[in-house]
Amino acid sequence: MPINADYRGPGDLPEVIPVFPLPGALLLPRGQMPLNIFEMRYLAMVDDAFRDGHRLIGMIQPDITNSASEDRPKLFGVGCVGRITQFAESGDGRYILELTGVSRFRVAEELTVLTPYRQCKVDFFAYADDLTARKGEDAVDRERLLAVLTDFLKVNELKVDWEGIETAPNEALVNALAMMSPYGPPEKQAMLEAPDLKTRAEILIAVTEMDLAKKRTSGDPGLQ
Repeated sequence: MPINADYRGPGDLPEVIPVFPLPGALLLPRGQMPLNIFEMRYLAMVDDAFRDGHRLIGMIQPDITNSASEDRPKLFGVGCVGRITQFAESGDGRYILELTGVSRFRVAEELTVLTPYRQCKVDFFAYADDLTARKGEDAVDRERLLAVLTDFLKVNELKVDWEGIETAPNEALVNALAMMSPYGPPEKQAMLEAPDLKTRAEILIAVTEMDLAKKRTSGDPGLQ
């Protein structure tokens, strides 16, 4: 989805951003993520994002496995910032949003703040290439990716819009499939932190092939 803001480099993005810790949530550059906001702290976060003018929210996974506190879990070191590109009020106190991914970031420091939501000082420079659309597309093994997708859909008895898939550019295809994939936080984090689009596609393929192999071993009727 096109956005009105023009981010030409990491310096165009703020050093401090609000973060929304959400397990299993994967946002990638130029990907779209719908959000249903109902907790008071995150309603305040959205209000502040509009008030501050940047309309940016950092999506990041909590590292629950290595956290001492369930109420305030440790954060993974890498997330992705998104811009609010769609906004609606539900009429019952909720906000319905869509974020469009802008760039990944590294957490430099979580700040001590007075806001009810968490904020981090972040570094975008390690992911400067995220601001260039479709970078590295030609290196993706699209044929293998689609073959694995076909197997996955068959096993799970799912249908997709093949016309849309066949016309989608490699970046949009890889990132959308990664974001929608049914895998856990570690796998999602690995795809987020992949150094390039080719590696992200390879991780997605490998994880899916392992999942299919497990189902074959367990005697899943869909693989008979």
